[in-house]
Amino acid sequence: MTEKPYLLSGRNTIIHKLRKFDLLVLNGDDNPPILVTHKGIKEFTGQVPESKRDAKLMDMELLDVTLGDFFGEEKILLFIQTLNGKEYKIDYSKVGTELFIRIHQDSII
Repeated sequence: MTEKPYLLSGRNTIIHKLRKFDLLVLNGDDNPPILVTHKGIKEFTGQVPESKRDAKLMDMELLDVTLGDFFGEEKILLFIQTLNGKEYKIDYSKVGTELFIRIHQDSII
């Protein structure tokens, strides 16, 4: 079994831990996907892979937070810690605004 490129912490925090894989975070059908790279976070505008296998071929790990393996429900707030030492706050109630993705804490590591 290979090491996962992320850790889950608490009820709504994802920690990115392997530079080799980007994380593609899905949160329900109506919310935009989020791409987590070693440089930061942005809204994903490309084609979402059909399966985890397809995502691996693109050097991505597919995380659907609504599945039981993760948080088991759609989230309004997600916190994501990245490899660049920043924690981002993803507020799905503010999709389409500049407050949707913003830095929550800088240099937490």
